[in-house]
Amino acid sequence: MKKTSIFLKILLVILLMTDAEQCFSADDIRTKLQEEFEWLKAETLVWSASKHEQKTSEAPSLTNVIRADEIKKFGYRTMADILSSVSGFYTTYDRSYHYLGVRGFGLPGDFNSRILLLIDGQRINDNVYGQAPVGTDFPLDTDLIDRVEITRGPGSCLYGTNAFFAVINVITKKGRDINGSQISGEAGSLNTYNGRYSFGKKLSADTEMLLSGTVYSSRGQTSLYYKEFDDPATNNGIAENLDDDLSKSLFGKMSFQDFTLSGIYIFRDKDRPASSWGTAFNKSFNAIDERGYAQLRYEHSFDNHIVFSSNMYYSRYVFRGNYPADALREDQTPYLNYNKENDYVDTIGGEISISRKLFQKHYVSIGAEYQYSDYDSYNYDADPYQLWYSERLYFSNWACYIQDEFRVSDSLILSAGLRYDRYESFGGTSNPRVSLIYSPFDTTTFKFIYGTAFRSPSYYESGINTQNNGGELHPEKISTYEMIAEQRFGKHLQGFVSGFMYKIDGLITETEQGDIFIFANTDDIEAKGLEAELQARWENGIKASMNYTFQDVMNNRTDESLSDSPRHLIKGSLAFPLMEKVFGSVQGQYIGTRKTKSGEEASGFFTMNAALSGANIVKGLDISASVYNLFDKLYEDPVSTAYKQDVIEQNGRAFRLKLTYSF
Repeated sequence: MKKTSIFLKILLVILLMTDAEQCFSADDIRTKLQEEFEWLKAETLVWSASKHEQKTSEAPSLTNVIRADEIKKFGYRTMADILSSVSGFYTTYDRSYHYLGVRGFGLPGDFNSRILLLIDGQRINDNVYGQAPVGTDFPLDTDLIDRVEITRGPGSCLYGTNAFFAVINVITKKGRDINGSQISGEAGSLNTYNGRYSFGKKLSADTEMLLSGTVYSSRGQTSLYYKEFDDPATNNGIAENLDDDLSKSLFGKMSFQDFTLSGIYIFRDKDRPASSWGTAFNKSFNAIDERGYAQLRYEHSFDNHIVFSSNMYYSRYVFRGNYPADALREDQTPYLNYNKENDYVDTIGGEISISRKLFQKHYVSIGAEYQYSDYDSYNYDADPYQLWYSERLYFSNWACYIQDEFRVSDSLILSAGLRYDRYESFGGTSNPRVSLIYSPFDTTTFKFIYGTAFRSPSYYESGINTQNNGGELHPEKISTYEMIAEQRFGKHLQGFVSGFMYKIDGLITETEQGDIFIFANTDDIEAKGLEAELQARWENGIKASMNYTFQDVMNNRTDESLSDSPRHLIKGSLAFPLMEKVFGSVQGQYIGTRKTKSGEEASGFFTMNAALSGANIVKGLDISASVYNLFDKLYEDPVSTAYKQDVIEQNGRAFRLKLTYSF
């Protein structure tokens, strides 16, 4: 604790250093950054907390906004990189997918199903696993992100399932932000390459378009050692050339007056070197994910202060897994028999909402949502052919919600919302959120929040239980209490402190039943914690932040802490101008000790990244160079019961060089 205290004091001194705006104070830098600083003086607006635009101080939640300039200056490559910088969030990687932990809850292998991920308000979580993709399977190139809104706490009162711990809404850039053509290419460690072409334009006063395509490939680690397989029969525990990662994505958006048509698609093929689910070690083992959507949105503001919004969409998710198993033919000749898993889900849906200001002090929103899904799943062995299961299921669910923001006085807002969701599978669930927001001064805000949220059983979980005669599953439910104090200190510094408690009832977990496994609502979880953050920004472009999170999460059934649940998270970052057009940045984070599935401990660790970025070095050309895990720290992440390993070693130092040319 003494070392932690010293670290926090050092960061605080950096944030509060005097005359900071005179460092690197060349007039040309001031001029270039003055426009950027103007929006800082006005309070940040967010949409995701209430499904309409409002000040962050008036949002019924704790909210962060990560903007495009931060993504660029800190060299963020994926959503996992972006979210790792946010207080209370941390990530793990099992060399298949990246997983998010939030406020101490991050069960390995849970597919991020307790986080709702949106792109321009469109749900990205698939309807098979409920997965929120945040690694190289995220369908949008980070260069196309205008901002990311992170809203903590229960969001089911507006969004329904998956909005358990947080709602993350990725807002894309507009055609005018590209204003022509743009080509980007990057190369990095582990034979990693990424290329993008984008075209965007504001075609007329009410017409705008953006089209983009990206190809990513990485050879990955050519040799990975796993002591659990250290045997001559399994190549002495060395997996060779089995870490390849390939993805191809497309994005398009066109707006005309009040209509916006958008679509996205990604194909991702990832090798799996760590041999999950008892598969043959050091054998070709890959999985393919495809996801995409097409959405038509209409929004219009009428003269009588009514805002009408509607959208219709079609989405598709495909998973194809190829699982190698050692087998013997009748003559005892060894061979590989591949098990093939195939999941397809097609979904159509829509939402309609109306918002209006009533009686001067109320802003009321009502809405309804419907979704219908066609789910097709089958699994078989290839040689000899053996069909293990095949099922075709149809699901539908609908919901309605209402929210009222009552401005009791100039300094007091009462926000209350309620949503009812109805599923064919388990029936109905209602989830409220009530927030009292008090601002005694222009620079000070207190928030008191209570809410519940739910996560419906995924098709995968329900399907496994159907195949293995497991019991009926019910939705998980969380109740959250939170108190927040937000404060601005002058024009440069702002921060918050948040205390939270939550309780989860009926957590769905995987349990063994003889030689098979099923899912059941077995566990209840209780947690308490604290988040604190300071952010600073000066007109000359210096940006600094530090945050600390304490979290204590317990399983009431076992009276034990959860796996992959660090008690302490500490993060700090600094971006600064080096010369005209060139910025430097450093970012560090400490993740505390985490328990593994076997009850052992994965050691805490500190990593640091550094980046240089130059804008318009020559006309139209941007250049950036980044180093990740600067000190080549060796660390490991806990993994799920799908693996024989308890932990999996992560990558060491890595480099990236990126060029972007606009014309």
